[in-house]
Amino acid sequence: MIVKAAIGNGQGGFTIENIEVSEPKADEVLVKIKAAGLCHTDHDSLSWGKPIVLGHEGAGVVEKVGSEVTNVKEGDSVILNWATPCMKCYQCQDGNQHICENNSPVVAGGNGHTPGHAHLEGTKLNNKAIERSFNIGTLSEYTLVKASACVKMEKEMPMPSASIISCGVMTGYGSVTNSAKLTAGSSAVVLGTGGVGLNVIQGARISGASKIIAIDINPERLEMAQQFGATHTILADKNDKGLTNAAEQVKEMTDGRGADYAFECTAIPALGAAPLAMIRNAGTAVQVSGIEEEITIDMRLFEWDKIYINPLYGKCRPEVDFPKLVNLYDKGDLMLDEMITRTYPLENLQQAFDDMLAGKNAKGVIVFD
Repeated sequence: MIVKAAIGNGQGGFTIENIEVSEPKADEVLVKIKAAGLCHTDHDSLSWGKPIVLGHEGAGVVEKVGSEVTNVKEGDSVILNWATPCMKCYQCQDGNQHICENNSPVVAGGNGHTPGHAHLEGTKLNNKAIERSFNIGTLSEYTLVKASACVKMEKEMPMPSASIISCGVMTGYGSVTNSAKLTAGSSAVVLGTGGVGLNVIQGARISGASKIIAIDINPERLEMAQQFGATHTILADKNDKGLTNAAEQVKEMTDGRGADYAFECTAIPALGAAPLAMIRNAGTAVQVSGIEEEITIDMRLFEWDKIYINPLYGKCRPEVDFPKLVNLYDKGDLMLDEMITRTYPLENLQQAFDDMLAGKNAKGVIVFD
């Protein structure tokens, strides 16, 4: 099958090309992509030093299944999951499906966010095998994935809204509920109110946080934060090193102690330690954004009994968590339609990237006919 897809050249650019997608093998599923969410990792993947089918958030309809596939069938609507568990390794057996030792594209043999275990078979560009981003490559009319990458949608919802569950929503919401285990009545600070930060805010709201303080340098983003559940906002100064002044404002808002939880969602290495300055003694700081550079931390920020965690993908268990998120959306608790600022055809991918980098969108989504 010849289909249209966005191909990153590895040097910072991309083109729209025709690629060949094969028939599914026994454990594979051919999915017709209906919508693909965009996040900063997609833009980062343009510079991974190799050609790649872009995209790691997506939803679509099952076109064909392999002979051994039992979890989905032709015609099913599915949300794609990039952290595909094997269910057999030590981590999967221990409940950590998001860091599967056999299938994870970022943990097992990977170098940061450069996929380690790449499924090269099944997709070709100019008769040569080409890697699919995070093994799913959703910025393509059709994609070939392992069956474990598919989670069936049991309830109807718009495909653009379903597509963003794949990474940004799951990472933000799961970091609150699965990783930090935020308790009702507690206070939370969210540093950075992009797509992931907004979903941290939603996770805190749905979990019953009494006070949710959003921090950003963009006043428009702070307005979005209030729409999604922030009770207080702090407009930060770019020159506030380590957000020290913002941390003092947080303490003033939390009886002088600091918040119970703080979530870093900026992906700025210089702010990697900032959530520690926002929390009370014995509070929990969560590094959500995936900073992978070397940073320096003043150990006095850990005084006293503070906890700092660095979870991946909100500790996602796809078959458990995706249905929960769909149900929360169905109830009206999880705002997804409202998060999609704009949709684009694949041909306008550059505009979608430009709008994302300019901070214009809560979430931009590529839609396919």
